[in-house]
Amino acid sequence: MPRIFLQWLSLVAIIWLQSINGTNSNFPAYSSQFKHLLSISQIQLNNLAFASDAGKLFGWLSGSAANYLPMWLVLILGSSLGLIGYGVQYLFLIGRVSNLSYGAIFFLVMLAGNSICWINTVCYLVIIRNFPLDNQLAIGLTGSYQGLSAKIYTDIVDVVYPCSNVERARAYLFLSSVLPLTVSVIVAPVVRVINTVKTKREEVAFILILIITTVTGAFAIMGSLGSASSLLSPFTGVVVMVALLLAPLTIPLGLGLRHQIGKLAGEKIHIEETNSVSMDKTESGVTLDICDIISESPSESFELSFSYTSEKMNGDQQSESSTSGDDKISETNEINIVMEEIGVKVMLRRLNFWLYFFVYLFAVTLGLVFFNNLGQIAESRGRSASSLVSLSSSFGFFGRLIPSIVDYFVSRRKYMISRPAFVVALMVPTGAAFFLLLVKDNTGLWLYISTATIGVCTGAVSSISVSLTTELFGTKNFGVNHNVLVINIPIGSFLFGYLAAIVYRKEANAKGKCFGMECYRNTFILWGTLCFIGTFLALILYARTRKFYNSQRSQDNRS
Repeated sequence: MPRIFLQWLSLVAIIWLQSINGTNSNFPAYSSQFKHLLSISQIQLNNLAFASDAGKLFGWLSGSAANYLPMWLVLILGSSLGLIGYGVQYLFLIGRVSNLSYGAIFFLVMLAGNSICWINTVCYLVIIRNFPLDNQLAIGLTGSYQGLSAKIYTDIVDVVYPCSNVERARAYLFLSSVLPLTVSVIVAPVVRVINTVKTKREEVAFILILIITTVTGAFAIMGSLGSASSLLSPFTGVVVMVALLLAPLTIPLGLGLRHQIGKLAGEKIHIEETNSVSMDKTESGVTLDICDIISESPSESFELSFSYTSEKMNGDQQSESSTSGDDKISETNEINIVMEEIGVKVMLRRLNFWLYFFVYLFAVTLGLVFFNNLGQIAESRGRSASSLVSLSSSFGFFGRLIPSIVDYFVSRRKYMISRPAFVVALMVPTGAAFFLLLVKDNTGLWLYISTATIGVCTGAVSSISVSLTTELFGTKNFGVNHNVLVINIPIGSFLFGYLAAIVYRKEANAKGKCFGMECYRNTFILWGTLCFIGTFLALILYARTRKFYNSQRSQDNRS
């Protein structure tokens, strides 16, 4: 198969993986039912939300495994962890497994959370190595689909169990256990690193997939709005979403078809020219020999001996490139622009890492904690948790896509945007959105606006972080480095979530329920303040890396 076909097929496979890999985003949709069924307090429920993020404490294992194991095996191992983690929880809820302690459930939730790291690691590594010239664009495109996970799962559950909250909770756990493994098995043969040292930018292909992705996100947002969603039945919504997820498959099929047509046309020209030369030689009484044909002229020798020399050249290239995984990484490093290529031990001694660590903590992690508490926030204000989760998921999708669109158009002008500056621009509206949640509004308008804003900005910073990690610390050890960075997610989830749970319990009634603005008032003030502190730290990181990005712009302008 042509390499360009396999290269783009791997991108489509990763889109499918990412679209079902955000299983932790489903937690708010069934957390209230989980709390009732298990008869646990708000703090215990918060600890379960923390457990899902705590799986990322061991995310570095997936990065280490990817250095020694084939990608398909890492993928299957990760999805199998999710099958065990979510699957046993599902069996417990339906009564097939009994006498599970709270500690056992905590471990299962943590195991399920860790499975996400394994799938993410495979997705990021394959994209970075298969699209070295366009990794931010490709990462943003594929990563944006993870923001749709909650929307996709919610749509499926709406079809199967539209009314019963208990059955819906069970359905979320069942789908979270089965769907990732099913998709992983389907795409495992094509999710692999293609041995390409350089990739030619396929602008038409990227434009087409950007259009498909934008249409998918627009449909998801329309389905999240109450008035628009009533126009389509749940089943019709699922059918349309599946069609939109299959649409990117037309890109590699089209590129593969174009390659085959070009190859057939080239072979036809080669045969005609060979026959022409053969007739000329025969008429002149000269014996035809391949060496004579090749020696006619430099230009003719390439055309006439294509089938002879091309295979040899390709074989030499394959023998050079089909080496160990480290060799593959070093090849792509010639293309990727990095400040330095360092391992995790050296990275931990860099001030830039710790600035980056706390920026991520007060941006992405804080947003994820907000989403983990969205079920209780919606309940305290008398709103639908499912609609808010679906809204945050849909806008998170576009948030992850925004950096890709910006990077695409900026790179065409040979300009390199500063990632830390981009993060600063995104953290300001995030902090403002937390304070907007303090505004009293009976219609719930500010709640929806703030949720959408936090979804967009959190998704965008999450997408940028992958490229920022490679630019600051290199690609060779990316799998371990980035998983060390996201350790701050469980740390922040525990600290911020625990404080939120304490405030909630303080304002709750005798039944442990809290209703009204006061439930999260102090929490939103704290979160907004921390977000603005993170903005200041991002400014410092921008100042420290400005020289690097300016030097890259100067090189681009000279080229």
